[in-house]
Amino acid sequence: MLTNGNFLANLEPIEQGINEHRRYARWFHPLHFVSAVPLTHVFGQVMGIFIPPMLGASIVFENSAIPNEILGSIRQERATILIAVPRMLDGVRTAIEQEVDSRGWREWFTAAYASAAKESFNRRVWRFRRLHSWLGWKFWAFICGGAALSPQTEEFFNHIGYAVVQGYGMTETASLISLNHPLRIAEGSVGKILPGREFRLAEDGEILVRGENVSTGYWENGALRPGDGEDGWLRTGDLGELDAEGNLRFRGRKKNMIVTAAGLNVYPEDLEAAVRSQRGIRDVAVIPLDVGGNADACAVLLTDPSVSTSDGVRSAIDAANASLAEYQRIRRWVVWPEPDFPRTATGKPRLPVISSRAAELLGVTANSQAGSFTSSTSSSSLSSLPSNLADLSSLDRVELMSSLEHRYNVELNETEFANAKSSADIRRLLAHPSARRSDFVYPRWTQRMAMRMVRVIFYYALNWPITLILGHPRVYGRENLAGLKGPALFVSNHITRKADINLILYALPARFRNRLATAMGGENLKNTFRHPPSEWFFIKRWTWQIGYFLLVALFNVFPLPQLSGFRESFRFAGESVDRGYSLLVFPEGITNERDTPDMAPFQRGIGLLAQNLRLPVVPIRLDGLWKMRNEKRHFAGPGELIVRIGGPVSFTADTPPGEIASRLQSAVQSL
Repeated sequence: MLTNGNFLANLEPIEQGINEHRRYARWFHPLHFVSAVPLTHVFGQVMGIFIPPMLGASIVFENSAIPNEILGSIRQERATILIAVPRMLDGVRTAIEQEVDSRGWREWFTAAYASAAKESFNRRVWRFRRLHSWLGWKFWAFICGGAALSPQTEEFFNHIGYAVVQGYGMTETASLISLNHPLRIAEGSVGKILPGREFRLAEDGEILVRGENVSTGYWENGALRPGDGEDGWLRTGDLGELDAEGNLRFRGRKKNMIVTAAGLNVYPEDLEAAVRSQRGIRDVAVIPLDVGGNADACAVLLTDPSVSTSDGVRSAIDAANASLAEYQRIRRWVVWPEPDFPRTATGKPRLPVISSRAAELLGVTANSQAGSFTSSTSSSSLSSLPSNLADLSSLDRVELMSSLEHRYNVELNETEFANAKSSADIRRLLAHPSARRSDFVYPRWTQRMAMRMVRVIFYYALNWPITLILGHPRVYGRENLAGLKGPALFVSNHITRKADINLILYALPARFRNRLATAMGGENLKNTFRHPPSEWFFIKRWTWQIGYFLLVALFNVFPLPQLSGFRESFRFAGESVDRGYSLLVFPEGITNERDTPDMAPFQRGIGLLAQNLRLPVVPIRLDGLWKMRNEKRHFAGPGELIVRIGGPVSFTADTPPGEIASRLQSAVQSL
């Protein structure tokens, strides 16, 4: 049961700390926070709802846990701070390193990282200016809570010039007990105890706290049950210690502490840190394993393919043990058979589930021998995948890939996934995802206000009169758009690359015409316009490249590939909608080169796009142009070209993409 007073007891000392530096913060406005923490979590509520207004900052809620999506939001929103849980920061760290590799920066990065260890914070920022320029110069800090952050991840971000502000708290304390000062961070700690609360450590190291921020109890069976603490002291169940400067250092959960047969205490977090620092270990959970009535530390591992053999795992464990005391050393281990651990909403491993499964995998008995190895190539959660992926369509692959990404919080390389031949290939990609590098360019500069004004002037000065003189088009159904404010998704049959867009622009009301992004075949845009064949005469190549620039700038065209690269295109479409742009898509995917004016089948991709954007879809039909093109005429007679606009249609979220595509084709044909 949390009251306004509980929250205010945490917010007041933070506000006092902010007031000391408020005069400096104004030079960095506007401030933008990006929060990747669920609002069902009190930490997410405090940092996402209460703190930003104190600074006059805006807050953007990122609903994806995929690291590259989070990094994209930081760049797009020109963020100042990212709020995240440790699991997400581990993923962001991996995504940044993948970006370093994909850009060919590894040699520079390794040398710079080694040199940064003894440098000041400002010097590190300048040394890693490539990364700071990529993420945006306004971005400078991560705020992390909800669990313990690995020392390796904290060190990584500090080394490359980003502040990592950690705090500690519980739901029962309205989120906060301690917090690092952003300008005076004690690395490896969760900060100093906030003013206004009492704090002490029990004899066994358990953290006890008392104050106005502590909840009065729990709501159970329609009544308030008081908390279990004595004299108002909340027993957190966590273990900690204070350093010489008064900073709290988190040791782990009391219930997770392992007591050996010799009566010595082993903290799983210490063992996990040692194992996690080894090459080829993606993550680890250390659990107590009951053997002969005694508790033994067992490491459950997530590994890279580089240590997928028994000898490779043993080498990693031996290297970790070399840094541990004798009583801490790991003598039992198992490789988790899935690409990731089962996790909570904030990314914490579900230890009871892991413990139960690990015991099954090891087949533990009183006489079991130390050490074990289980191959990671058998996964029950992936067992339903077909052994041969050759029969999957490109869209089926996209849907499968998106499902796996959201389950395991990774971003897979779409090109590599498209080339996967078997479920074993997919398991390999999940275990060792590589950086995503798009083969297509999505020019966001074309949607800035200045470029949009140039486009509007060009259209009314040149394009509109030419369309009127050469085409004399007639438009029917414009009244169907009277109550539609937009953005909207317009779909049309496709006759020619040159005339279709002009006719549709002419037919649309100005509020849609002046803010329209048009999808064009990605492969054609890339391979013909942007990168013409090298065997072409150089003047011809230059002409097509100039045509690419004019097409993108004056018609706001973006690539929509047919083979791979859908997701980046869909992401750009979503960004365009967020900026107030409507979309124009030709779902046939090809122009009509056939002997009849009949339409080709609509691709299922339009169904997936409509399903994800959830915009009203407006069908459009072009008539008369096919005949004119077949007769090779450049001038149309009055009324020969007709543009018909249908009424907007909508689809429920559970409508299959194939059904959406079929219904849209019927809607266009019926006009």
